[in-house]
Amino acid sequence: MSASQRSVSPDAPRRGLMLVMSSPSGAGKTTLSREILARDPALAMSVSVTTRAPRPGETDGKDYHFRTPDEFLALRDSGGLLEWAEVHGNYYGTPAADVADRLSAGQDVLFDIDWQGAQQLAHKAVADTVRVFILPPSARVLEQRLIGRNQDGPDVIERRLAGAAAEIAHWAEYDYVIVNAQLDASLETLQAILAAERARPRRQLGVRALATGMLSDLAARPGR
Repeated sequence: MSASQRSVSPDAPRRGLMLVMSSPSGAGKTTLSREILARDPALAMSVSVTTRAPRPGETDGKDYHFRTPDEFLALRDSGGLLEWAEVHGNYYGTPAADVADRLSAGQDVLFDIDWQGAQQLAHKAVADTVRVFILPPSARVLEQRLIGRNQDGPDVIERRLAGAAAEIAHWAEYDYVIVNAQLDASLETLQAILAAERARPRRQLGVRALATGMLSDLAARPGR
């Protein structure tokens, strides 16, 4: 094959990535997650394992993998979880095998987890992890958003604001930070981050062979 004929297909194999999004409650992470999932077919939400009971309408394997506490702990102790945490008396975790299969197939996986889960993922799979922290424009805006949701009483809002401080303290550990003042602009930034991270050499599995072949072709040109 000549140098002019050698090329790489747009559908060449690519290793998927783990897009980890964290934020304080009320910063808009859930809305951003929903919008990016709707617009990007190559991105899928991570399905967590949990010991809490299914809520009405939830399906095992789609919303969560529902397991007993003994099953969860056995999975954790055997190394079957990428990250895990105990929240309000229930266990939550990310199944390692499912994520590994998706990444190998070239699918990107979105994680909506806190800073502790983000640390665990980065520790176990730093090359595959892209961490994005979502900040509100100000503490006042954050409080207004929490109040405006009309979901919680004053005591709960105060606890959420205290939790926000603990979460925000870890913003500098992330690869990217988005100040979510305007949804469309934040979504555009998030899409740009995904595009750039997908283009990293370590994820472009067909590019190494392409570059090696091109160098060989160029070295074999007449007169060289």
